[in-house]
Amino acid sequence: MPRIAGVDIPPNKRIEYSLRYIHGVGPKIALDILKEAQIEVGTPAKDLTDEQVTLLAGVIDRSIQVEGQLRRAVQQNIARLRDIKCYRGARHRAHLPVRGQRTRTNARTRKGPKKTVAGKKSVKELR
Repeated sequence: MPRIAGVDIPPNKRIEYSLRYIHGVGPKIALDILKEAQIEVGTPAKDLTDEQVTLLAGVIDRSIQVEGQLRRAVQQNIARLRDIKCYRGARHRAHLPVRGQRTRTNARTRKGPKKTVAGKKSVKELR
């Protein structure tokens, strides 16, 4: 099983799909990496030589942020938004959608499971 950028990539998939298992590598970036490393698109990951795996790792290390480095950069950006107390930082702090989505309905991913609030109990009139 090839190991690139600290991640075990699936050996039975084509290399352009296997590279996507690395955090920070999507379809376009995967193809760009293969083009720069001069590896044929469609090659199964298990058929890569050790030299090709080393070449891929080198291309990834020098050209893009991946895995821990990328996660750290994203967290630092969010912390900066919180520190300067901008609107987006306040939305992050409140665990609400940041990019203008509605919250009256939906937004369950950010807000978590429903917290039912008891309704107002009606008072029965006495006759």
